[in-house]
Amino acid sequence: MATPTDVTTAAAADDPATGLRAIRALRELADRLEALQVANARDRGWSWQQVADALGVSRQAVHKKHARSRRDR
Repeated sequence: MATPTDVTTAAAADDPATGLRAIRALRELADRLEALQVANARDRGWSWQQVADALGVSRQAVHKKHARSRRDR
């Protein structure tokens, strides 16, 4: 498995194929980490507005992306 440093270095590679694959991997990692931390915040009682403010997006955007149950909707 590649380390974050390896992926970051690859993202800046001269070879576009290598760079673009690394960027895709970084996006996937960021998405997984975001989902994990949003769930963590919601489990700790954060409102959708608090989560949105922390991510710099609208409440509607974060809710649409991360609402996972009827309780959250």
